[in-house]
Amino acid sequence: MIRYGTASTDTELRQVLALQKRNLPSGLSDSEKAKEGFVTVVHTFETLKAMNAVCPHIIARSEHAVIGYALCMHPRFSDAIEVLKPMFDEIEGILPPEENYIVMGQICIDKDFRRQGVFRKLYETMQAKTKKDFSSIITEIDAVNTRSLQAHFAVGFKELHSYTSGAREWKIVCFQCS
Repeated sequence: MIRYGTASTDTELRQVLALQKRNLPSGLSDSEKAKEGFVTVVHTFETLKAMNAVCPHIIARSEHAVIGYALCMHPRFSDAIEVLKPMFDEIEGILPPEENYIVMGQICIDKDFRRQGVFRKLYETMQAKTKKDFSSIITEIDAVNTRSLQAHFAVGFKELHSYTSGAREWKIVCFQCS
């Protein structure tokens, strides 16, 4: 049975980092990246823990193992991760100042649990846990990660903007933006 909730222990956060590491492009074949998607950002334990203290990350657990996660990144962390700074700059330029949003900093599901509705349920849980404080969820996706783009559009995200940074095209997508 899969349970959904928020990360509350260092052990859960370390399991998130282990799952992240297994899904970085450097450890995947080209066909795996195309078929299954990949994650782009490498988080440190300290940054992940600090983000969790402000807005707890959403996790999926099976038994005692984290098998999926959706990271919650409050805009106050806009300078914490170098590769994400351009995204925050773009968001500031396209959203009205009154838009109260949370960034989904990364989403990942263990290979053995994919195509079982975990992605959708992580987002449903994130929306339920954050809706009293935030009106929308925003994230960006590498344009070559078509698997991730398709999955986000399938759960209701809409493309807001695209831009180029670091010789890559990025799509900024939003769930329930006004």
